[in-house]
Amino acid sequence: MKKFLDEDFLLTNKVAEELYHEHAKDMPIIDYHNHLSPKDIAEDRHYKSITEAWLEGDHYKWRAMRANGIDENFITGSASDKEKFQKWAETVPYTLRNPLYHWTHLELQRYFGVNDLLNGQSAEAIYEKTSAQLQEKDKGCQGLLIGIGVKVVCTTDDPIDSLGYHKAIAESGIDLKVLPTFRPDKALNVVDPKSYNKYLGQLAEVTGVEIKSLDDLLVALQQRVDFFDEMGCRLSDLGFNTIPLYSHKETDYDGYFATVRAGQALTKDKAESLQAYILLELCKMYHGKGWAQQFHLGALRNNNARALRELGPDTGYDSMGDFSHAVALSTFMNKLDDSNQLAKTILYNLNPSDNELFATMTGNFQDGKTIGKIQFGTGWWFLDQKTGMINQMNALSNMGLLSRFVGMLTDSRSFLSFPRHEYFRRILCDLIGTDVVNGELPYDMDLLSDMVKNICYNNANNYFEFQ
Repeated sequence: MKKFLDEDFLLTNKVAEELYHEHAKDMPIIDYHNHLSPKDIAEDRHYKSITEAWLEGDHYKWRAMRANGIDENFITGSASDKEKFQKWAETVPYTLRNPLYHWTHLELQRYFGVNDLLNGQSAEAIYEKTSAQLQEKDKGCQGLLIGIGVKVVCTTDDPIDSLGYHKAIAESGIDLKVLPTFRPDKALNVVDPKSYNKYLGQLAEVTGVEIKSLDDLLVALQQRVDFFDEMGCRLSDLGFNTIPLYSHKETDYDGYFATVRAGQALTKDKAESLQAYILLELCKMYHGKGWAQQFHLGALRNNNARALRELGPDTGYDSMGDFSHAVALSTFMNKLDDSNQLAKTILYNLNPSDNELFATMTGNFQDGKTIGKIQFGTGWWFLDQKTGMINQMNALSNMGLLSRFVGMLTDSRSFLSFPRHEYFRRILCDLIGTDVVNGELPYDMDLLSDMVKNICYNNANNYFEFQ
């Protein structure tokens, strides 16, 4: 019987152990998609307690606590930090076989040297020890990232953001690259005229472009793309249910836009057509900058209306959707490819039933020039766990080239979430090592170690062209 969370955690054979310990373990980390606060990095925020660092904005933990019958006051409410941590600690034993159990104890070990199991009885001692360590000079947000080997993080940023904190970080001289990611979801939200027009007012103020027409909007967005590019941006992102279906029919996009600007709602089909047009034009801008574009697809958001009213969005009430992706995604990518304006693209699905769909879709638009131009993205959100990662890599292996995979990301708001890269690397090494043991891959350590190191770091560094 193996000891829980020992040095060979998740490694089930000697080849896996060799791959991880000698080749994967010490590779630097590129986290090319997350929701970390640039302000917290720039100001090197020091958390007052482990509760702030762990439970602030972490809807994974919030969902588990609610499922364990914990009152909302101890989750997002007014209870003290110590009380909230106590309730989380009491929940942890009930997360057995949930990745939260692994992540919680990996983070305690890697950041704080705490090897005890977290539960209701150990909570107070662990709270005091970890909270005290977070006051140390090297345990601010910058130190938490650098200390665990992070070299590049790409935050998620709205087009109207000033990127002032990114500029401050770049000028600080710290050994960490923090780059923005262009996330224009609000610039596409034509289904809600009231909030959309309010947003366009903000965009107009930032750009100095009076947005009266669709062409004006594209001028303003191009200006922001140019600015983000000057600030080192190498990626865009989009978080939609599905890619909007592009219509090949002659369409009055200008008229649709004018209707929305007048505060009137469009029909579902017209709104989707307008979204598709704006997104296509944005994607052409990305291609012109040599960026990669990410499409995070398939989330069914804000399922609980009462919780949305009381707590707001992004509080743990989202789930997998069962949307139809193939036709819209193929049509959209084909439209861009037809004019040779399809940027490097990463496709993420949230429903595992779409694994093979997304993996095969990438093969339709590889160009024979850019290595791994179209990527099947890593297991995301609810698939960010052992089974989800293995299934994603198996689908990619069967339908494409695992060796060219750009690897793992955290998609996290937590500065303590980076052992997830270790989690992924251990799973990757065990997947490959098991194939070697079974005689399905050769025991050629030069070949295998290059593959592992590339997936852990090199492929992403080359793909995004980080300088």
